[in-house]
Amino acid sequence: MYNSILYEVHNGLYINLTNRCPCACVFCLRNTKDRVGRSDRLWLEKEPTVEEVIRLFGEREMDKYEEVVFCGFGEPTERLDAILEIAAFLKKNYNKPIRLNTNGLGDLVNGRPIAPLLAGKIDVVSISLNTPDEARYMQEVRPSFGAGSFGALLHFAEECTKYVPKVVLTTVATTLTKEEEEECAALAKRIGANYRIRPFE
Repeated sequence: MYNSILYEVHNGLYINLTNRCPCACVFCLRNTKDRVGRSDRLWLEKEPTVEEVIRLFGEREMDKYEEVVFCGFGEPTERLDAILEIAAFLKKNYNKPIRLNTNGLGDLVNGRPIAPLLAGKIDVVSISLNTPDEARYMQEVRPSFGAGSFGALLHFAEECTKYVPKVVLTTVATTLTKEEEEECAALAKRIGANYRIRPFE
């Protein structure tokens, strides 16, 4: 069963809550395709309500998924309240790890610190670091918040280590030099996060 709200990637069930995003990354998948994994077109005609998402869980064999992931064709923290409500439902009804894939700018999106709100609801936060260099970050990620975005990302990541069991900073394979990847790994280690190089899709 495919749809644009819940879709499967490997052994995970992904939740596509929004197409809104404050970034315009030059390497974004949205530039070249309209679906990922086992999904229909991930461009939403309208954002799903919390009730719609919960209803769709009931149509799935939830036991077969290893994790549930907030990640779609947009920045999930644009819908922070929905994330928190859905995650609470999942924790109460299904014994599944919950991951949030984010660009790390949720504090700027919501105008307040959001890491404390993730405690007890999110098990893994995966943050797209993309580059260890702020100037290059601005060129390639092109955040709408402008200067200060890279620092906000790093601050959010460090705050998440206080409230979430696992925090991962990621970059995309083939987009950085070996030296830059080593810088990213050192940066992650310094703030207490893990580092992962994710495949280019």
